[in-house]
Amino acid sequence: MVKKMDKVDVVTVGVGWTGGIIAAELTKAGYKVVGLEKGHDRTINDYLYDRNELKYSSRGEMMQDLNNNTITYRNNLDQKAKPVRNKDSLVLGTSVGGGGSHWAAQTHRYFGYDFEIRNKMIEKYGEDKIPKGMILKDWGITYDELEPYYDRMEKTMGVSGEEDPLAEERSDSYPTSPNKLPPSMKLFRESAENLGYHPFVRPTGIASEQYENPDGQTIEACQYCAFCSNFGCDWGAKADPIITVIPTAQETGNFELRTHSEVKRVLYEGDKATGVLYADTRTGQEYEQPADVVVLTSFVFNNVRLLLLSEIGEPYNPKNGKGIIGKHFTDHHFEPITRGFFDDKKFNNYIGSGGLGVCFTDYGADHFDHSDVNFLHGGQIEIQIGGNGPISNNPVPEGTPTWGEEFKKQSLKYYNRYLDVSFKMATLPYEDHYMDLDPTYKDDAGDPLIRCTYDFTDDYHARSEFLQNKCYEVLEEMGADIIEKHKLPDHFDGSFLFQHNGGGAVMGDSPENSAVNNYSQMWEMDNLFVCGASAFPHFGITNPTLTVGALTYRASEGIIDYLDNEGGLLVSSNKEKQTNEV
Repeated sequence: MVKKMDKVDVVTVGVGWTGGIIAAELTKAGYKVVGLEKGHDRTINDYLYDRNELKYSSRGEMMQDLNNNTITYRNNLDQKAKPVRNKDSLVLGTSVGGGGSHWAAQTHRYFGYDFEIRNKMIEKYGEDKIPKGMILKDWGITYDELEPYYDRMEKTMGVSGEEDPLAEERSDSYPTSPNKLPPSMKLFRESAENLGYHPFVRPTGIASEQYENPDGQTIEACQYCAFCSNFGCDWGAKADPIITVIPTAQETGNFELRTHSEVKRVLYEGDKATGVLYADTRTGQEYEQPADVVVLTSFVFNNVRLLLLSEIGEPYNPKNGKGIIGKHFTDHHFEPITRGFFDDKKFNNYIGSGGLGVCFTDYGADHFDHSDVNFLHGGQIEIQIGGNGPISNNPVPEGTPTWGEEFKKQSLKYYNRYLDVSFKMATLPYEDHYMDLDPTYKDDAGDPLIRCTYDFTDDYHARSEFLQNKCYEVLEEMGADIIEKHKLPDHFDGSFLFQHNGGGAVMGDSPENSAVNNYSQMWEMDNLFVCGASAFPHFGITNPTLTVGALTYRASEGIIDYLDNEGGLLVSSNKEKQTNEV
């Protein structure tokens, strides 16, 4: 029997960055918020004295168990999908804080070009430049509109870094100074400048100095211990929802956090959400949580899955192009590194931090002329030292035996004599890349898993090869004695490596081309908001978290306006307007 709880103003589904931001902003405004989290509670005390590479990097202590709830994938419509069970291929954060607790904390902004990509691209190159099958669209928001929210998110996190010389104007500088650079990054920077590029210290949500954010939460100065990615920061130097937005919400007295609470459906009557149905993962008891506003704040796959399971919105059908929910699946899948081995240079590859790096965007967005290349957008060339643990990093030149005396000899020699120069690149949407409910595989409760249909395209391969050649060029300038390119597979093999996934409930300027407006509000259900990278019509060249946070701060303003003014769409649809989609 379902137990009905008392009605609240707002309920969130998931309590990481997006759920934490919604909770903090709405509770500060005086509204009552319940945050439902499938996993357990987590505080910084859970991280203390637990810098265990085997436990966290190899065994994925902070990640979702894929045995009872995962996703499936296939390359095309004719294939039967199969579930992803390898924890190294699908890294999904779990429990309070979510991916915002184990992330490496790279905090780039997207470019103005990203938000108006189709119009800007056609204006310069013509519509024929768009490859067949690519469904490129504008976002329904501009960089200038989003910039104040970028600034707000950076100040919440205490972001450190340098400004990208090729990026748009900012209303303010980063709240903390750039992190310190080891010799390897200084060498990369000098070499990139020699080649005429514009390198800068990567912005990261890891504070270079003690910092108090606008909500009064303290973030400590980084110690460069290197236990960042896949770990929680026991020192409190990495921006994490559990030391920023979640305690801000809790301090108001208006926030209730309920853990072990897995949401099964969004409940609604007509065109209004009435609440959610969730189950206690320990007892199986089901509850109904009524609310004036429902906000989906979980990861991309779960946001889209909940909409599909709840039968909200029209599912996308790639055969006829109809429907919205599930469309525009993109992400950062696999970007092969270029590795340089040095005989006469030695580096300390063990010390570092998750987002510590130097990069340049000369080949990102439309910073270079695309007339003579067979792809759109581009990528960012970068070097980073996140702290290479000895279990998960044991590089030797190609041709070295994989065991025995020679392997040990080369391992010892090159552990601190190699550097990786890599890239992150944009991923653009295609009509046959999407998410839907798998007809075969189900979770423990009998609900279908989410299915991803995706493969590498000619555009993707061309962009990857172009950028890898630039990485090779930089390593040559750095003086590497051996340079190896790691090959991109012909087809996508199910390696969802970065937890950078987007699309499925994209934003736009009308219900004809999008699921949500630029306040993350569902067009057809105005008290349902969907926050996260599920709103991204495409993936830019850099990590998504800062853009996700900026859009969520904007959504929080919209929810407050909605509640203050007793409902209504925050952005009117204009059916006369061009849909800005191929």
